[in-house]
Amino acid sequence: MTDFAMLDREMTEWRRDLHRHPEFGFEERRTAAFVAAKLREFGLDDVTEGVGGTGVVGTLRRGTGNRCIALRADMDALRISEQGNIGHRSLNPGVMHACGHDGHTAMLLGAAKLLSEEGGFDGTVRFVFQPAEEWGRGALAMLDDGLMERFPFEEIYGLHNMPGLAIGHVQTRVGPIMSAEDNFEIVLKGIGGHAARPHQGKETLVAACATVMNIQSIVSRRLSPTDIGVVSVTELITDGTRNALPGLARILGDARSFRPEVSAEIEAQMRAIAEGTARTYNLAVEVTYTREFVPLLNDPALVEEAFAAARTVAPPENVATAREPMTGSEDFARFLAHVPGCFLFVGNGTNSAPLHNPSYDFNDEGLLTGTKLHVAITRRRLPEA
Repeated sequence: MTDFAMLDREMTEWRRDLHRHPEFGFEERRTAAFVAAKLREFGLDDVTEGVGGTGVVGTLRRGTGNRCIALRADMDALRISEQGNIGHRSLNPGVMHACGHDGHTAMLLGAAKLLSEEGGFDGTVRFVFQPAEEWGRGALAMLDDGLMERFPFEEIYGLHNMPGLAIGHVQTRVGPIMSAEDNFEIVLKGIGGHAARPHQGKETLVAACATVMNIQSIVSRRLSPTDIGVVSVTELITDGTRNALPGLARILGDARSFRPEVSAEIEAQMRAIAEGTARTYNLAVEVTYTREFVPLLNDPALVEEAFAAARTVAPPENVATAREPMTGSEDFARFLAHVPGCFLFVGNGTNSAPLHNPSYDFNDEGLLTGTKLHVAITRRRLPEA
């Protein structure tokens, strides 16, 4: 039987090593090599590197069953400068594991080791270690590199730590659990000039301010109150200076939603508002609208299966339905266009700093919960005869 105290110490060591050496999306060469070496050490049947750039896929077979499931972890870090004085602080200036992907990787490695040593399932498990989740390109890169054809599986599961949720707690929900993310850029073009003579040009800053205010009405006045939507302007950039009015203004931001129809309506209304405001101020305008992440929609039947597995890992009172979907985004959703799956949250502690915060750190006390959950899902979905 597995010595869980020893496994916990090993995973903590792995996790802190990964935290010291964070790598941005598609740059996870050290991380991928670390993962591949561990999987080979555990004795997996096959370990393939370089899938979708820096992704790694490990395959473990037991018994004679012909069913196959996948377990996925993300490996990339963020371009954030870490604060604080933890002993395993990032050694890569300007890059840190501010979202816990170091913990996700360690948990899945722990599951691979435990399942390799103990078995307890009949079929095939794919351990999918994905690059570049943070900017929504890693899952697509693996899929474009033939993930489903080279390493076929019938369903997929993923975990994410959740600050504010107590250690040892697990949550998920049927249907929408994380939102789409759309990015937009509105460029207003006019004629700059002297700040003392605004009437001689076609300055863009007042029009940009009006545009920012007008698009705030999309959610409050142009979407149904029953639909969830968020439109956030995050940057306003001009070519003006202290005494010169700008002739160019760029408005950038993102929008979140859970249904394609809502995303389409946000784009349509944004274009109408931008074009109408530009006409009012006698300016030219260009609108670029891209869809970076799609909504993450959990399969109802597999949510129930995941809940049942979670109740074998944690006390039943610690396993709950998430009260509402998150407006954060996750490119795990890309896999769900090909197979059904379920994405779950595991607690990172009630005192955890928020995700993407320079003081955030994955809570090692949650490692065993995630690993045991991966294992329990595997054994439930691939039961021994």
